[in-house]
Amino acid sequence: MTDIAAAEPFSVEELRVYLAGERVWVMVQEDAIVGYALVDIVDGLAHLEQLSVDPRHGRRGYGAALLAHVREWARDHPLAAVTLTTFEHVPWNAPYYARHGFRVLDDHELGPELRQLRASEARQGLDPALRVCMRSEVFGAE
Repeated sequence: MTDIAAAEPFSVEELRVYLAGERVWVMVQEDAIVGYALVDIVDGLAHLEQLSVDPRHGRRGYGAALLAHVREWARDHPLAAVTLTTFEHVPWNAPYYARHGFRVLDDHELGPELRQLRASEARQGLDPALRVCMRSEVFGAE
């Protein structure tokens, strides 16, 4: 997955949009950034655009804590679910999210914006045959 790792990071301007919308969370431990999450609204649901944890700080529950915070934010806004797109067979992608309550969506369950997002990913070179859309319900959302 060196192509993915070599991809350009979000620009400062893109990150400012997330910050202005209060849809970015950064986890810090001992003055070091260890992870972050970015959320969009797609088809009227929270959509986890990016969840990253520095590999040097992996397997300490930081990703799970960020996921829990995103779900809490979705519930408070009130959005019924969190969706995401990810690689199906990479252990720290779809299998990880499945362990945290996400399920793979069938094509007929995708809303129009999520379909557009998948098409955009394909245009950027991400093979749709290797990717899945996932969803986790947010209980307590009004």
